[in-house]
Amino acid sequence: MSVLVGKKAPVFNSKAVVNGGEIIENFSLLQYIGKQYVVFYFYPADFTFVCPTEIIAFQERISEFQSRNVAIVGASTDSPFSHWKWLQTAQNNGGIEGVKYPLVSDQNLQISKAYDVLAGAEEYDEEGNETFEGEPQAYRGLFLIDKNGIVRHQVVNDMPLGRSVDETLRIIDALQFTEEYGEVCPANWKKGEKAMKATQEGVADYLSHKH
Repeated sequence: MSVLVGKKAPVFNSKAVVNGGEIIENFSLLQYIGKQYVVFYFYPADFTFVCPTEIIAFQERISEFQSRNVAIVGASTDSPFSHWKWLQTAQNNGGIEGVKYPLVSDQNLQISKAYDVLAGAEEYDEEGNETFEGEPQAYRGLFLIDKNGIVRHQVVNDMPLGRSVDETLRIIDALQFTEEYGEVCPANWKKGEKAMKATQEGVADYLSHKH
């Protein structure tokens, strides 16, 4: 598993569905550089079970991300037409109608490979022909990318394990706090709580006030 934290987020151009129903040809995260933070997350597949709960959960909290100047972008290895069809399907019928943020199509698996979240692996037979072993789907990877295009946080869950929108917002708050004030955020820190200076004295002061 690659650790991308501290590195430039891998660049890509791919088809995506935006605004809940418009397929565009060349979607890239570069459009956010210098303007917004990005939560870029992968999910295994359209028309599944855990995936819609996550996709809809991010949409339901979209105003909280917008207030923090954060764009949400999802991705899977499905085709853009699969994304489009799912977005037109009512939520009470297994769909994700009402989701407005972009869903990227990684049909050629290159984005999932670049972010190292692709399940399965490419193998070669005795004749040297390339085959793919396993399901060509992405694990539940999530990457927080800052306005300079640097990955500042990543988490990767196995397919049955849904992610926490609350934790994603907490991490964004912590990153933005450290950028603004230069202090560091201790365990379980939440917005509005005391942070600390990155010194021995800072730790001691924080722990003395905590207890």
